[in-house]
Amino acid sequence: MNDRGSATVLAAVLSLVVLVLLWWLVQLGAATVARHRAEGAADLAALAAASHAIGGRELACAQAGRVTSGMRAELVACTLTGREVRVEVTGELPGLLAGRRPPSARARAGPLAG
Repeated sequence: MNDRGSATVLAAVLSLVVLVLLWWLVQLGAATVARHRAEGAADLAALAAASHAIGGRELACAQAGRVTSGMRAELVACTLTGREVRVEVTGELPGLLAGRRPPSARARAGPLAG
C-alpha cells in the first residue's frame, strides 16, 4: 500500500477548512461590532437631542446629527414629541462587508413620565 502524500493533502484540506471558518468568524465579529456602534450612536444621539429638546425640533435634531456624524453614522429620522426624542440611525459597515445592508438602530430619550 502506497500512501505517499495523503497526509499532505489531508493537512491542506484541514488548513483550508480552518481558514474558511476563521474568515467567517471575522465577518461575524465585524458585523456585530458595526451593530453595536450603530446602537451606541443611536443612544447617544437620542440623549443629545433630548438635552436640547427645550430649544425645539431643529436644535434637538441638529445636535443628534452632530453626534451621529462624529460616530461615523447617519441620522435617518429624528422626531420630537413634547420633550421625548426618537431617533433612527444607520451605521457603516467595515470594508469586509461592503455591499450588505448597513446596521440600523433606534433609540428614544426624554424625561420620565409621571
